[in-house]
Formats: sequence, structure tokens, C-alpha cells
Amino acid sequence: MKAIVLGVFAAFFFAAAFIFNRSMELSGGSWIWSGSLRYFFMLPFLALLVIIRGNLLPLLRVMKLDWWRWILWSSVGFGLFYAPLCYAASFAPGWLIAGTWQFTIIAGSLLAPLFYETVQTTTGEMKVRGKIPIKGLFLSSIILIGIGLLQVEQMNSLSLRHALLAVGPVVVAAFAYPLGNRKMMDVCGGKLDTYQRVFGMTLASMPFWIILALYGIFTVGKPSQTQVVQSFIVAISSGVIATILFFYATDLVRGNMQKLATVEATQSMEVLFTVLGELVLLSAPLPSILSWTGMLIIMVGMILHSLLSQSDSKPVEKSEGV
Repeated sequence: MKAIVLGVFAAFFFAAAFIFNRSMELSGGSWIWSGSLRYFFMLPFLALLVIIRGNLLPLLRVMKLDWWRWILWSSVGFGLFYAPLCYAASFAPGWLIAGTWQFTIIAGSLLAPLFYETVQTTTGEMKVRGKIPIKGLFLSSIILIGIGLLQVEQMNSLSLRHALLAVGPVVVAAFAYPLGNRKMMDVCGGKLDTYQRVFGMTLASMPFWIILALYGIFTVGKPSQTQVVQSFIVAISSGVIATILFFYATDLVRGNMQKLATVEATQSMEVLFTVLGELVLLSAPLPSILSWTGMLIIMVGMILHSLLSQSDSKPVEKSEGV
């Protein structure tokens, strides 16, 4: 029960990213600063965690051996994940972005053939190319139905162009996040713990964020004080607190696949928390019955997908969330 409660709290803090990204957009802030400032603020806090654990030098030695792949896949996993999410907030409310973001489960399944997995045979272990989980994709169709229902209401209030600009970047992010993270797992080869890998990826993605920030200075100017403060809140809430809570929750149930699946499924609560947060903080209009139905279907699909995927799964490295 403790792990589930912690998972729900993690989803609550993860939702801050969707809420405050929308808030910054509504107050005139640029998506460029919403993205780059979050990672600038995350860097020192994550560095402190790694230093306290005495793992900084081993991390730097590993990064030095393959620095270009660290930069490449960190830029994909963090840069091409979060920048599009911030951009999408320019065109749609946070709850729609949070709902559409659940597509990442489907994207992760579709990426399976790009990676190899270790299987046990009569002659020992061997690596085979991953296969798309057909049963998992069937359940994923439930999530797609829920996402589709979310879009119906927006299609009535947004032009086709704005609807595509809201949904398209989220789909890009949904593929970039698991792609970059899985590639980095291969690069790390089990040599680093989760905190080292997250800090290493944040550090290696700095060229991406610095270039984006420089572009922002010359195109939209410096961020306002309000946007700086809200970006700091997102960095601490979603980037640090939520990640630590989620890791702790999954560590509590490590080895029990059914309980682990339940904890992972709590992340579907991001959608509900985002809705409530926008209603309270942004005075956003209440979603329609159709949209509520879509969100419910997404959460049910997330839970079923998680339970199925863990029923016969091998131990996997945990995701860092949003």
C-alpha cells in the first residue's frame, strides 16, 4: 500500500510539468525557456544527489569513454522529449497534453525491434532482436480510443492546424523519450545506477539546451521573472521530487511483478491531477463529459497494459517519468 501511495504522489508532482508549462504559455512565456530552464535548474540538484552518494567520478569516467553517444542519445531522450511537450502547450490545455502523452506506452512497444534482448536457451544466453508485443498493442488500442475522445472536443474549438501542432509534437516526444532512454541503457551497460544515468543524461543534454537558450535570446528575448520561478518549480517538482518518489516506490516492490505493475499504473493519474491543477490554478474550463470519458479510458488502458506487460516480463530499468 505504501508503494502505491508513493506512486500516486509521484504522479501528482509529475503533473506540475503539464500545468506550469501551460501557465507559462498563457502568461506570455516562450516554450523555449519552459524547456531549457527546467534542465538548467535540475542539473545542480541532481549533481548534488550523485555527489552525496559518492558516485560522481565513476560516472564521469564512463561518460568519457563514449561521450558522443551520451550527447546524442541524451539530446534525443531529454531534448527531443521535453522541448516538443513545451511547444505543444502553446496550442492546447495541459490535460490534453498529459492525456496524449500516454501514447508513449504504445511508442515504446513499436520501438522494440530496434533493440536486442537477452533470452535464456539450452546452450546459454543469447541476444535476439525484440518483437512488437501484439497482445500489448491490442490493449494499447484502448488508450488510443481514449486519446481520440480527448481530441474530439478540441477539434471543435481548434483549427486543424492548431490541433496538429498540439498533438504532433507530443507524438514525437512519445517516441523520443523511450528511444533515448533505452539507447542510454545500452551505452551504460549496467555500469551506473539510476541517479548517475539521469544526472549524466541531464549533463550530456546541456549542449542541446544551451543552443536552444541562445536561440531564445535572439528570437524571444530573456525569460520573465515569473517564468523563471515557474520553471524552477517544475524542475524541483517533476524533475527531482517526483523522480525520487517514483524510484523509491518501485524499489519497495522490486521482484514482485504484479505490485510493480500496479505502481507503474499509478502514473496514469497524471491526467487527472493535471485537470484538477488547471481548474484550481488556471481557472480552466471544466472538460466535457466526452473528455472525462476519454481520460477514464486512458487510465483503464494504462492499468491493463501495465498488468499484461508485467505478468510475464523480465526485470526492466525504470522510467524517469516526465
